[in-house]
This record gives sequence, C-alpha cells and structure tokens, in this order.
Amino acid sequence: MKLGVFSLSLSVRDIQASKQFYESLGFTVFAGSIEKKYLIMKNGDSLIGLFEGMFENNILTFNPGWDAEAKPLEEFDDIREIQARLKEKGVRLDQETEGTGTGPASIVLTDPDGNTILIDQHV
Repeated sequence: MKLGVFSLSLSVRDIQASKQFYESLGFTVFAGSIEKKYLIMKNGDSLIGLFEGMFENNILTFNPGWDAEAKPLEEFDDIREIQARLKEKGVRLDQETEGTGTGPASIVLTDPDGNTILIDQHV
C-alpha cells in the first residue's frame, strides 16, 4: 500500500515562535500562509506542517499522489483503494471518504496509542 509523502502536522500555540524554532533547525517555508496560521516547512525530504488553532493534537499525515515537492505522481494508490484495503484488514476508520470516483478525498484513523493519522489526497 503506497500512502504517499509523509509529514508531521503539529498543533502549535504560536506560529511565529514555531517558525523561528524550525528555521533554526534548517527548515524553510515551503507553502502556507503565516496570516492564515499555517505553514508547511521543509528540510531536505522532511516535511512538517505548523498549524495554530486548527486542531487539538499532532497528526501523522500522508498524501497519496504527491512527492516530497508536492508534485503529482503518475502512479499512486488512490485514497479509495487505500480505504478498501484497510477495511479488508479490519482497521477501524474514524472518518471515511464516500463514493467510488477519483480526486481529492481523505480518511482518518487512530493508531493503538491514540495517535491520529490523516491520509489526505489532493489530486
């Protein structure tokens, strides 16, 4: 199962302070808007999202159909295929996508330790 590019989405209290901290670790702003209280930061192939006031806990995020540069991949496992495989394996989904089409959609699940996993397809 190909889940796509991985990033960690961090729930931050002060986006300016978090931006400065991660810049000191060598991350640079890749996408987002400080005014909208979210930034995607990159260091090599490592991606982190900083989100102020958008969700309560940190989230492990996978993006099917994207590479580490947020460029579409020619071949990837569609979110609907991933959902079907997870359900076949008995994995409980907290949020499912509907329909059998293609295009943007997402699912949410929780690992055994309570960590939220978002599989978010943008293409």
